Amino acid sequence: MEKKPELSLRIKWIDVKNPEELEDAFYVRREVFIKEQNVPEAEEIDEADLSSHHVVVYAADRPVATGRLFNNGKTCLIGRISVLKECRGKQIGKLIVEKLLEKAAELEAGDIHIHAQTHAVSFYEKFGFLAYGEPFLEADIKHISMVKKI
Repeated sequence: MEKKPELSLRIKWIDVKNPEELEDAFYVRREVFIKEQNVPEAEEIDEADLSSHHVVVYAADRPVATGRLFNNGKTCLIGRISVLKECRGKQIGKLIVEKLLEKAAELEAGDIHIHAQTHAVSFYEKFGFLAYGEPFLEADIKHISMVKKI
């Protein structure tokens, strides 16, 4: 049986002052959240995008995954983690979370929070996130708050 070649991945931190680079993150988020999960674009693309750290993973120069880290000076909020459907199951989501956690450590964040879709709780628990509070709806999708201490 012939082994499939591994994806050649490139990771890039986006310069939010460069709209073309930010558009790569938006492309992935539109595919995953807006088209797949029916999140309204007005809720998905927000003002926090312009003051967040965005990471994009490229496969063959095509954006295939993204995530962002918003830092308000006291805590960090990781969010908008998304991987194109055809690239799931290849550890790319794990790579995104690892890069965001590294950036949070660089920024000396105390606590890192995430609003996790409830189906993804076990994924985030593997990174040391703990759920707290009650589940809530965000864009009509069930979420729960999670936190990780650095």
